Order: sequence, then C-alpha cells, then structure tokens
Amino acid sequence: MSLYEDAVLVLKGYGAQGHGADPEQHRLRDVYLEHLAAHPDGVYKPCRAGHITGSALVVDPARGRVLLTLHKKLGMWLQMGGHCEPDDATLAGAALREAVEESGIASGLTLLPGGPVRLDRHPIPEPCNWHLDVQYAALAPADAVAQISEESLDLRWFPYEEVAAVADTSVVRLVEATRARL
Repeated sequence: MSLYEDAVLVLKGYGAQGHGADPEQHRLRDVYLEHLAAHPDGVYKPCRAGHITGSALVVDPARGRVLLTLHKKLGMWLQMGGHCEPDDATLAGAALREAVEESGIASGLTLLPGGPVRLDRHPIPEPCNWHLDVQYAALAPADAVAQISEESLDLRWFPYEEVAAVADTSVVRLVEATRARL
C-alpha cells in the first residue's frame, strides 16, 4: 500500500472514530479527501495546491504536560510535525518520525491508539497554498529526555493549563482533543 492509499484510508476512517460529531472536523475530512482525489501527489511537499502533513503532540499524561517546539521559521510554539517523505509508508509513521526527530526522544514514543486526534488546515506561504495536517498524539515514556533539534529555537514541556498562554488556537484544540482521548 502506498502512502497516498494509506492517507485515503485513514481519512475515510476518521469520521468513524467519533470525530464525525464535530461538523468542522467532518468538513475538513471531506476537504482532505477531495484534495487527494484531485491531486495524486497531494501527500508530498511539491504539490503546490497544498499537501498532507503529519504531526504529533508529545504528551506526558502522568505529569499532565505536553512538549512543544518553538519553530525556527515560524517563531511559534507548536506540536512536532512536518512533511511526508518518500520513505514514509503511513501517515501515522510520518507523524511519529517527525515527533522523534523534533523532540529528540530517541526511543519509547508511541502513538495514542485510535488514529488521528484532529485535522487542521492552515495556509502557508507561496509557492504552496495549504498544509492539510493530520494530527496525532504521541505518548512519552516516563524517562523521556527531550533534546532540541535544528528545526527549533527552543523545546519545552508545558503543563496543560499553560498551553493557551503560549500557543495558538490550533495547538490548544489539539491538546483538548488529546486530553479527551486519554
């Protein structure tokens, strides 16, 4: 199965995972599926109409906190994430790879069962138009040691309650949706 085929299956199953009750998430899922139907290359960065990205919020539920990165290019506190690569077999694998690379947590990260937690579509600068982000949550092991990557200005654990003070609405919604699934 190709990454494209996996993306279509993941998105078709997304509404069946209980997210269909949220009209905005249901609408976004349809937008993502329409995008993929129109763009067979829509999972990769070169697709100028926009492309699927995979991200993962790294969570330490035992301590009630999340790991955020201060993105070097955007100057914003965000979850770990980025573009799908040719070696990625699945969206979940792409999100987990990004979480490992950007968090520096070399082993023990596992995705929260049940598939993606949220979808978030946001505009990006030309030459592309959109990131169609498929957002997962990654559970950190108790002994997790984070290490800043080249893509970050900073990397920091935030208690759930402090995220709204440092991050945008998209990240806040991702934290809320993740906590609801824990």
